[in-house]
Amino acid sequence: MAVQVTFDLPEEVLAALHTVPQKAGQEIRLAAAVKYFEAGLLSQEKAAEVAGIGRAAFIDSLGRFGVSPFQITAEELKAEAHRG
Repeated sequence: MAVQVTFDLPEEVLAALHTVPQKAGQEIRLAAAVKYFEAGLLSQEKAAEVAGIGRAAFIDSLGRFGVSPFQITAEELKAEAHRG
């Protein structure tokens, strides 16, 4: 089941982004999904669903936002290395 969310966006924002409403909506969905993934609130799979794209496309999109597809801290990586 999907829930539709709507919100108002000032026309000036669209002008500043040089885009049209539908494209802006897609980009905002992607940006939100990337941020939720970066914050550890969503997995790659769920974030891709939020963005409305496949997981491979989502992973490719992470680079545009400067977000690593690997969400592990340096401490977690060191601990993992010492275990193996």
